[in-house]
Amino acid sequence: MPDTPPAPVILGNEPGSFPHSVLAERHPAIVRQVREAFPYGPEQHRALDALVESCAKGVIEPLPADASDGDRWAAWGMDEYVGRSWFDVPWLWSESHFYRRLLDAVGYFGPGPWQGIDPFRPSKLAELHSRETDEELAALDDLADRPVAERTEALLHGSLWGNRADLGFRLSDAEARAAVPGLVADDGDALRRLLTDADTLCLIADNAGRELIPDLLLIAHLLAHGTIRRAVLHVKPYPYYVSDATTADVVDALRRLTDAPGEAAGYGRRLWSAMADGSLTVRAHPFSCAPLPYADLPDDFRAELAAATLTLVKGDLNYRRLVGDRRWPPTTAFAEVTAHFPGPVAALRTLKSDVITGLGADTEAALVAAEGQRWRTSGTHALIQVR
Repeated sequence: MPDTPPAPVILGNEPGSFPHSVLAERHPAIVRQVREAFPYGPEQHRALDALVESCAKGVIEPLPADASDGDRWAAWGMDEYVGRSWFDVPWLWSESHFYRRLLDAVGYFGPGPWQGIDPFRPSKLAELHSRETDEELAALDDLADRPVAERTEALLHGSLWGNRADLGFRLSDAEARAAVPGLVADDGDALRRLLTDADTLCLIADNAGRELIPDLLLIAHLLAHGTIRRAVLHVKPYPYYVSDATTADVVDALRRLTDAPGEAAGYGRRLWSAMADGSLTVRAHPFSCAPLPYADLPDDFRAELAAATLTLVKGDLNYRRLVGDRRWPPTTAFAEVTAHFPGPVAALRTLKSDVITGLGADTEAALVAAEGQRWRTSGTHALIQVR
C-alpha cells in the first residue's frame, strides 16, 4: 500500500459539489432518458418513479430477497449501507448501486419480457451509427500510408480522447464549450516503451460507441504490427454507467467496423479473426461492476492482471477505481496510490470528476489560475500516466 496517508473518501453530501450534482441531477435525468427509450409498462414506470424518489429523499434499501447477486453485494458493503441516505455513503458505491437498482426497475434481471434488454442500447447505437463516427472511420483512410510509429501515435491519442464521447457525461454538460485539448500529465514515452514487444495487453474498457471503436482500432493495430502478441479486453458483465461497454457492445462495434467502407473494414476483419484465433479475447468479470476500488481486486482477477505485460485502464470511472475515489491532493504521486496494482499499469483518461493524482505543482497552479476547479470535471483535459 502507498506510504501516503489515505485522503478522505468522496461522498455526495456536499451541496454544490460535483458528486452531489450527479446524484441529485444527473441520475434523475438518466431515469428520464431510460423511460423514454423503451415502451415500458406500468410496472417499470412505477419502479423507476420509486427509484428517483428513493435517491432524492429516501435511503438505500436491501436488494430483493431473490437477487442472484445478493451475496456478492453483501460482500461489497450492502449491509453496511442499507438504511443510509444515498448522499452519505461513498460516492463510488452510491453511483454504482444506482445503476444496479435501475436495472432492477426495468426488469433487466428478470424473469420477464424485459430480461436482458439493455436500457441504454438506443443511445449507444445512435452514437455508433452517427455522422461523427462515419467521419472518424473515414479518417483511417488518410492514416493508411503514414509510418507505423505515426499511426500508433494517432490511434493511441484517438483512444485517449475518444473518452470525451461518454454519453452519461454529456447529459449534464450538453452546452460544454469547445476547448483546446490539453494533457495535464503525459507519460506517453513510458507507455510506448511498455507497448514494445509486449506479450499480453489487458485493456480495461470504459465506454461503448465512439470510445470503444478507437480502443478496438488501437488493439488491431498493435496486434497487426507485432507490438503485442495477445490482447484481453475487459468489459462490463451488464449495462452500467449509461454507456459502459458490454460484450454486446463489442459485437456491435465489430459489426460497425466490418460494414464500413475503406480501411475501417480491414481493421474490423482483423479483429474478427483475432477473436477467432484467440489473440483477442473478451472478459466480463463480475468485479468490473463492483462499487469498489481496484485495491480490493478478488484473487482470480488480480492473478490475471498480474500475468499481463501491461494493463491499460481507460476512462474516468476506472481511474477513480484505480487510484481510489478520494480527495487526494493533485500532487500525490500516481505511483504511490497505484502501488496496490498487481502489475505494470497505465491510465488513459479525460478528466470528468474531481479525483486527480500525479500532477506537478506548477501544472496544478496554472490550471486553477486559468479555470478555477472546472478543469477537473470539464472533459477538456486528459492524462497519460504510467506505473
